[in-house]
Amino acid sequence: MNHIDHHAAPLLLTQQQVRDYLPALPVRAALSALFQALAHERAVQPAQTLTLFPQGAGDVITYQGVLADAGVFGAKLSPYIVTDGRPVISAWTSLMSMQTGQPLLFCDAGLLTAERTAGTSALAIDLLARQDSRQLTLIGCGALGQAHLRHVLPLRDWQRIRVYAPDLASKPELQQQLQALDARIEISSSVAAACDNSDVIMLCTSSASPVLDPATLSKPALITSISTNAVNAHEVPPASLAAMDVYCDHKHSTPDSAGEMVLASQQGSWQRERIIGDLADLVSQRCALPDYRRPVFFRSIGMGLQDIAIACALLQQAQAAQ
Repeated sequence: MNHIDHHAAPLLLTQQQVRDYLPALPVRAALSALFQALAHERAVQPAQTLTLFPQGAGDVITYQGVLADAGVFGAKLSPYIVTDGRPVISAWTSLMSMQTGQPLLFCDAGLLTAERTAGTSALAIDLLARQDSRQLTLIGCGALGQAHLRHVLPLRDWQRIRVYAPDLASKPELQQQLQALDARIEISSSVAAACDNSDVIMLCTSSASPVLDPATLSKPALITSISTNAVNAHEVPPASLAAMDVYCDHKHSTPDSAGEMVLASQQGSWQRERIIGDLADLVSQRCALPDYRRPVFFRSIGMGLQDIAIACALLQQAQAAQ
């Protein structure tokens, strides 16, 4: 891994420039190091903040983080700007030096957000899925779903890979795009068909309400969920948490934002203390692994530290290329 030059002039990278770096970006290594640092108190994850614009003009969410070993701190700013037409939604990440206090990087974070989200799910799958997992399912096949496939395909010797989305049957070009990722990919006709006898199920939808009831599965599986940014959005029923082994990306903040966790807590069917572990616990082997006597659920909401870690890896690549 290249070191950061803390005295270099700050870099400004557009989306296309970021795209050029993506194929060689060490997403897995960056995220693994991040959660190791978090486990050993070498990183800080503040709470997300939502700032409303005056007169209902929109808002901005700020995702912050500090990585002591890399000597950087920063924030991702993601505004939602109301217009007469479609709202403007963007995301930019800034990195600053803990040595000099000077800016190091300002980059478009759209593509990086997809990579860190998929990379986080992939890290969880590698740590939690049974080693003999052979059947993989993806529900939802937009940009995030496809990124999940790219990151997860190398993790196990998958014998069958099924994909489902409600409108996928009417989109032959998207079907071809998916099957170009891997010749084993099959297009399923329903959620039930896609999930039948599956070992790992990745929920990557924009639905604000449940798309899968784990109680209907033919055998216990690992289910990962990223959900969407609607208020209390959830891809599994809140009541289903009580019948699963639950893990998440960050146990101190995820239960406050993940819709199914918030609702289950309010309904009294589940409490945050029942989370078995988060990614910091898993990478440092501080929590139990599932025995698959019942379904396993991994919930990710996205963390500022993930944005900082992936931007830090991008900065290292960009500086090395100069």
